[in-house]
Amino acid sequence: MYEISTDPARIDVARVHKWLSTDAYWALGRPLDKQQAAIANSLNFGAYDPDTGEQRAYARVVTDLATFAWLCDVYVDSATRGAGLGTSLVAAVRDHLAPYGLRRVLLATADAHGVYAKFGFEPLTEPSKWMALSLQ
Repeated sequence: MYEISTDPARIDVARVHKWLSTDAYWALGRPLDKQQAAIANSLNFGAYDPDTGEQRAYARVVTDLATFAWLCDVYVDSATRGAGLGTSLVAAVRDHLAPYGLRRVLLATADAHGVYAKFGFEPLTEPSKWMALSLQ
């Protein structure tokens, strides 16, 4: 059983940066300064080995804590995958956000639809209403 915490002081920034910038298809090559800014301006979740305190997973939420949240940068260390930690992490995020009464929590994934569907995430019912501004 891993300990999940939102304490920003516990985030191993160097480890998270390495995971995301070298192994996460959505963040390959992300510069350290961008990752540091993302962490500083988000609600962060870390999952930690209870014996060693070593961080084993990470998730980030961009939110106003009133109406909207975007779940992103969900990552489980490759040595820890397959034991349900990702599912536990997403459950912790959902449970943490529940009291705020948010209208919507969004995410994007290329390959983990089944993980998120367990928590009620589903494809957009009207994707034609959504737009994106890509600045890079």
